[in-house]
Amino acid sequence: MNQIHKLSARLANQIAAGEVVERPASVVKELLENALDAGAHKVVIQVEAGGVKRILIRDDGTGMGKDDLPLSLSRHATSKIESLDDLEAVATLGFRGEALASISSVSRLLLSSKTSDAEQAWQVVTEGRDMDAKLSPVAHNQGTTVEVRDLFFNTPARRKFLRKEKTEFNHLEEVVKRQALSRFDVSIDLTHNGKAVHMLRSAPTLRDKEQRVATLCGKLFMENAVQIDVEASGLKLWGWVALPTFSRSQADLQYFYVNGRVIRDRLVTHAVKQAYRDVLYHGRHPAFVLYLELDPALVDVNVHPTKHEVRFRDGRLVHDFIFRSLHKALADVRPEDMGGANINAQTITSTADGVGESFTGS
Repeated sequence: MNQIHKLSARLANQIAAGEVVERPASVVKELLENALDAGAHKVVIQVEAGGVKRILIRDDGTGMGKDDLPLSLSRHATSKIESLDDLEAVATLGFRGEALASISSVSRLLLSSKTSDAEQAWQVVTEGRDMDAKLSPVAHNQGTTVEVRDLFFNTPARRKFLRKEKTEFNHLEEVVKRQALSRFDVSIDLTHNGKAVHMLRSAPTLRDKEQRVATLCGKLFMENAVQIDVEASGLKLWGWVALPTFSRSQADLQYFYVNGRVIRDRLVTHAVKQAYRDVLYHGRHPAFVLYLELDPALVDVNVHPTKHEVRFRDGRLVHDFIFRSLHKALADVRPEDMGGANINAQTITSTADGVGESFTGS
């Protein structure tokens, strides 16, 4: 007998799912990213039993045609990149083409979709050991609906490591919160066991954005926040940073986005800590919701399976820009504002030709 053999499609996908699908929150992250990449203006998320029993995500994006539906459930199938050049400047949230295949291998998945020019919507399910896709017509508006039931029903070893329903839903809600803070232009509804948790309308104006941040991060955060908007050397940093008096005992209110993608990066963390170094007590953590925008070619997002980490082409430039921008914003806060009440989001707007130059507040 040969010692080497090919893995079955299901087993290969289940192994890949070990990297992509950790818990219900992982499923929501991948599917929500797909909806946003599809140009959705409204996303509805319905969850039961913390997401273990059922997750349904419906969007009004571009949708998929009949021939694309079965392809979308196969590994390494994507509409988002075609060549190495595309990978060098990824502008979408997802791109690996593993999410749907991985999720469908550890759950009962039903995918329905319709494009704007199609007369008929279609749905696809995968069945059998080889995960053969079966198509059938269905009634559906433009966009896509993905329904995931009984997560890890066929991998009991994974299922037993899931936490209580409340814990799993908290992780799931955090994922939705991160994306809601990233895409102010999209309406997002979240319900759990039939109860509305978030009903977020699109936020086109600055005031609308501040209201959404206050809803998701708390009114006290916005009342103690300094708004910043800084551009230099092809980089732009904007968002809100809390005053030192609004520090936290843990790093639980820190959201940093690079070109719309939420990340956890040691370089960014160090730059922020340095900016707060002289004004924050030891053991306390700053709070912030910040957005960094730069040329996609200057940042590599393909360094981690979950895409939470990035690598900057010029890390020193990015570090110094973030540090100087935040340090300037905090230094411009008047002493009387440090009491922490009703700051009403002061605005610090700066421009400079080079990061090494001093910033001038408006």
